[in-house]
Amino acid sequence: MASSFDFDFFVIGGGSGGVRAARMAAQRGARVALAEMLGTDGLGGTCVNVGCIPKKLYSYAAHYGDSFHESAGFGWEGEAPVLNWSTLKTNRAKEIGRLNGVYSNLLSGSGVSVFNGFARIDGEQAITLATLHADGSPGHQHFTAKNILIATGGTPYVPHFQGREHVITSNEVFDLEPFPQRLLVVGGGYIACEFASIFNGLGAKVTQLYRGEQVLRGFDNEIRHFVAGEMIKSGVDLRLNADVVDVRKTADGLAVECEGGSTVMVDAVLYATGRVPNVKGLGLDTVGVAQGGQGEVVVNAQYQTNVPHIYAVGDVTNRVQLTPVALGEAMVVVDQLFGPAAGKPRRDMSYDFIPTAVFTHPNIGTVGHSEEKAREKFGAITVFRSEFRALKHTLSGSSERTLMKLVVDSASDRVVGLHMVGPDAGEIVQGFAVAMKAGATKAVFDSTIGIHPTAAEEFVTMREPIRN
Repeated sequence: MASSFDFDFFVIGGGSGGVRAARMAAQRGARVALAEMLGTDGLGGTCVNVGCIPKKLYSYAAHYGDSFHESAGFGWEGEAPVLNWSTLKTNRAKEIGRLNGVYSNLLSGSGVSVFNGFARIDGEQAITLATLHADGSPGHQHFTAKNILIATGGTPYVPHFQGREHVITSNEVFDLEPFPQRLLVVGGGYIACEFASIFNGLGAKVTQLYRGEQVLRGFDNEIRHFVAGEMIKSGVDLRLNADVVDVRKTADGLAVECEGGSTVMVDAVLYATGRVPNVKGLGLDTVGVAQGGQGEVVVNAQYQTNVPHIYAVGDVTNRVQLTPVALGEAMVVVDQLFGPAAGKPRRDMSYDFIPTAVFTHPNIGTVGHSEEKAREKFGAITVFRSEFRALKHTLSGSSERTLMKLVVDSASDRVVGLHMVGPDAGEIVQGFAVAMKAGATKAVFDSTIGIHPTAAEEFVTMREPIRN
């Protein structure tokens, strides 16, 4: 019997979670539509367009500045090249455009109907799509769907203050023109720290203000202090317990008055003070979808809202704001609604031991509990720590140091926290995350042979605890 709905599944949002859910549902034989909001840069959402991908590309670019300088210790001679900001921006835009095309082809190849418009939920199973005609005039389309998925992600949050109109967010930072020789970064989370490191590496004079006592709240305290020290050592002017009073435009740039009366003159002010769920205009109040204090969509363990046929995944739920998490959540919804792929078990989602990386200079890689959280949860813990100058820097002349740390539940001997600050930390920690997810003990780590000479081998050669 034919369905009375226009679609079996209507996805609102073309980011990582939305695209994955739409594509996989279509592969299960469902009739699927996806609406990508008007005015966005393209399919792929924040991660592809103004997040993970361009940020990592700029991080690579920033590392070259140090590498050219460090190469002298290895015998390379001659003047270091000069950054062409325009070339970097152009090449980044080309790569993002290519990825947008890949996402589009994946959707069309799966049979998903893609609409470019702003979707509003008008009923438990009804959507109105605001579009633009070829002549620029507004239009509307109305659809029904058996199930709706909200995957609209998040958006940068900027508090209200005098001069707010003069600042930018991570959405605009990639295309600044001209290159900001003097940049002020406001915030202490991973996005703020990453951009402070990146632009410092690209050659800008970077000042970072954070109103708290130390950056990267929520990370292991030892890691936080170590990274802050390395960033300061590399040239970032990090000012803690500091905040902005107002921003004024002058002939010499932007005059930023800070608490305490000091003024910083800069060419651009980047606010990285958190992100909020992107729910404006979605019509959630119309159908009574429950929301949290920041507007986040409240869902149960199956990502279902209090309205039975409406689901939500990714940053819009304000749980764990990571692209791979959104992808995992999307698969749980698809398997639940349309069944798992042939021969595969039904997916579930665990938030334990999610690895993550922060692309500061040097990088952070982390999985599991911080020392503080582990002590809270397990009581008796044993901590192993190693700090050293990497082999590369014995010739490079760099004073950069690497920190590696293991947190062990003393009762079970299980490794419950693994943290690293150093080059390629994310690449190294990913592999250890598999072992930790499988329940690896410190004894297993100790019995594993290291690869020599690497930084990663330090994780399997730490024998003497520093505290317990």
